[in-house]
Amino acid sequence: MLASTLGVRLLLWIGETIPLPPRPPLLDALTRVQVTNDADSGDGFQLTFSLGRQNPLDWDLFDGSLTPLKRVVIAVDLGMAPEVLIDGVITQHNVTPSNDPGRSTLTVTGTNLSVMLDLEEKNRPYKNQPDFIIVGSVLGSYPQFGFVPMIAPSSDVPIELQTIPRQYETDLGLVRRLAQRNGFVFYIEPMTFGLNKFYWGPVIRAGLPQPALTMNMGASTNVTSMSFTNDALAPVAASGSMVEQTTQIEIPIPAMPPIRIPPLALVPAPAHRKTILREAANQSSGRAALAAVSAATSAPEAVSGQGQLESVRYGKVLRARGLVGVRGAGFSYDGLYYVKGVTHQITKGTYTQSFRLTRDGTGSLSPVLPT
Repeated sequence: MLASTLGVRLLLWIGETIPLPPRPPLLDALTRVQVTNDADSGDGFQLTFSLGRQNPLDWDLFDGSLTPLKRVVIAVDLGMAPEVLIDGVITQHNVTPSNDPGRSTLTVTGTNLSVMLDLEEKNRPYKNQPDFIIVGSVLGSYPQFGFVPMIAPSSDVPIELQTIPRQYETDLGLVRRLAQRNGFVFYIEPMTFGLNKFYWGPVIRAGLPQPALTMNMGASTNVTSMSFTNDALAPVAASGSMVEQTTQIEIPIPAMPPIRIPPLALVPAPAHRKTILREAANQSSGRAALAAVSAATSAPEAVSGQGQLESVRYGKVLRARGLVGVRGAGFSYDGLYYVKGVTHQITKGTYTQSFRLTRDGTGSLSPVLPT
């Protein structure tokens, strides 16, 4: 199987509701696997197969094994327990025929299970229901995907006489809109085979960090490249004003800090850019404050990093949406970071992980990092 010469095993399942190991000819034709876990743009995958033609009418792999919307589970085993990289569905085929024998390819593209919430637009009211209750009712419509709900409570409770929350988009669009309104994030990621975490809440930047990304430290070095950027114009502060409904008095909304707890940098970068909440005047005080928090939280953080690690030397799968330490980059850029995204590239004999990191400023708060 791919990457087996490195002691890395790729595990692949394909099927309808319940994925199963594919037939051997399909695995033999697999030449490359790419999985992207991204906190900003979502998770997806690409499988590249070499195409042959025993049947003069069509390619061998066009036998129903890889039809669109079939479920795909991709995992890797680095010597301990297998870790699921993505649980998703096929959304697209790309066929590249060639005049040279053995050079024709099929690229299968897919995304995680969130796409199954994006297939049908709906028009539905949710009277007297706060946002987290609405999200929970949406989740209940998809029992077949093994979603484990992790839904944080939201603070604003609408009153029917004042406003009625309404859905006018797909379920995915609704869940994302409600997350943004509360300064939250939404994502679906695999916990294990057949179980997927359905997370709707604030960004979690706590917990046990993953093993440190290390450079310039001899035998402990486990990255092949790493670079950092400090963008002073990335952070944003948002302010505005609202009109009190009874007295019609204009009340200013102060700039609110982003929901990023705990801080990861010794010297957080200040927000030099300011935006105006232009729709806050028509909102309740609670929703106006949430809009200010959401604008600050959604803005990029000042410090970002990127690089590539040696998977076998690192010895683990680097997970997006978690913490990781950095060593050997100097005091200003050492310390803990939030992992924004990881791209896994697997071919026969190679397994690389490219990563993107972010945090709120410079300087390390962590004197000791896990290895």
